Amino acid sequence: MTFAGFPEAALVFYEGLEADNSKTYWTKHRETYDDCVRAPMVAMLAELEAEFGAGAVYRPYRDVRFSKDKTPYKTAVAASAGSHYVQLSADGLMVAGGYYDTASDQVERLRRAVDDDVQGTALGRIVEELRRGGWTIGGQRLKTRPRGYDADHPRIELLRHRTLIAHRHWEPAPWLHTARAKQRVQKAWRELADLEAWLSANVGASATPSR
Repeated sequence: MTFAGFPEAALVFYEGLEADNSKTYWTKHRETYDDCVRAPMVAMLAELEAEFGAGAVYRPYRDVRFSKDKTPYKTAVAASAGSHYVQLSADGLMVAGGYYDTASDQVERLRRAVDDDVQGTALGRIVEELRRGGWTIGGQRLKTRPRGYDADHPRIELLRHRTLIAHRHWEPAPWLHTARAKQRVQKAWRELADLEAWLSANVGASATPSR
């Protein structure tokens, strides 16, 4: 299948799911999900694989075991290729990248690198460039300064991060229903290259054994 955009029916499907998040609605509209939501996402990932690696679409079912919200279905389709992320919902298209989850040794290396005048200054430039390009910088952050660092540190805001991601969002527009949607995702993921290279060089994978 060649990616030709996300049909209008995909957004309508999620508008309906937001209004009626039930098995009855899902069963009645399952074909729309398969043909207009999942299939285009799989096709787009396949066309981006040569540059960003193999991608995978996340399951549409929510894990409600420990949640007060027992609605069974996610109101967005999401996928990732490595550290690159893309999501479609009734609100439009969202892309992101970075480190979404970190172990204690990664947090320690992240803060040590941010504190370093050379590496920390380089990250500051990368983050500022992304912000100017329309990206929002997010992630898990402490409400106060991390232990051992001064409150007036020049990069105190970055030091508060336990995880570091950049994301941006586009509202629904005609281009979303065409092959230009893939071009937007491709261009956006390329813009994350410097951030991902910095994280890979200065933080890397965790050496902490998995539980």
